[in-house]
Amino acid sequence: MHLRPITRNNLYECLALRVGDRQGGLVAANGKSLAEAYVDSNLVPLGIYPIAARGHEQPNVAMVGFTMYQVEARVGFILRLMIDRDYQRQGYGRATMIEVIRRLLLHPEVEMIATSHRRDNDAMAQLCAQLGFVDWEIDWATDVPDEIYLWLPDRVLR
Repeated sequence: MHLRPITRNNLYECLALRVGDRQGGLVAANGKSLAEAYVDSNLVPLGIYPIAARGHEQPNVAMVGFTMYQVEARVGFILRLMIDRDYQRQGYGRATMIEVIRRLLLHPEVEMIATSHRRDNDAMAQLCAQLGFVDWEIDWATDVPDEIYLWLPDRVLR
């Protein structure tokens, strides 16, 4: 798995990614996420590619998904993760989460890594649990009752 910035060269490929039929309401549309990143420089949108894209100036394989994170208030927050319906159940989601966590650990200001998902997103709940994320009881999260907030304890990171 290989991550690349979203640029004018791969923008339309990113916008063409689609989730499965039953997943439509579980993830924000990529266009919405990219619009948010356009106006907020703290957001880092990335295209997800198979490992075969490494070492090529222009990827020689199709984009398989999209992710976005931010660093704010010393928290590295994984905001988005979506894998195109044609590439699901091939390990891209897990590999992407591990790579984004690795990148966030390289930020000297990151003291904590967190994420969230819709309450009814069972696949993301299972992935986060497998990676060691636990419930994050933070007061402002009560404003978003349909969302579950999670953080990665230090013991998992070491």
